[in-house]
Amino acid sequence: MARIDFHSNVSNKLEYACRLTRKIWSATPTGQPVRNIVLVGEKADLMQLDELLWTFGASEFLPHCFIEDDAAAETPIVLTHDFSSPALANVPHADVLIHLGMRMPKDVAALATRFPRIVEVVTVHDAERLAGRERYKAYRDLGHELHNFDQSKV
Repeated sequence: MARIDFHSNVSNKLEYACRLTRKIWSATPTGQPVRNIVLVGEKADLMQLDELLWTFGASEFLPHCFIEDDAAAETPIVLTHDFSSPALANVPHADVLIHLGMRMPKDVAALATRFPRIVEVVTVHDAERLAGRERYKAYRDLGHELHNFDQSKV
């Protein structure tokens, strides 16, 4: 079973995704392979996130690309709008999946098998909170280990 973390009450999901991606990516212990991250979300959000990842830190670079890019297999941070993109099969990333969207993945079992850690980012907006609660219940009903990190208390 995968570990599924819900980061709830996020005020700005794209800036939060940048910080979370930076934290996960940079937390690789010395001598260990870099932790790879796949971010899934709506196309419009991913276009904005792409821009933010280039400009987020003045002295930092978070190497990323879209899953359709030729360099996706060698890039540690990959963006996609589709949980079941055929291109995902060609990418060896399997460490962390960060979900920024509202849709429940169709094949949770396959995702949980491939990604030992799934992070669900849920904003303060009512529609996203409701969708997040539904995803939480669905994951719980499937027996996954769930953790909630309430960002309103940070």
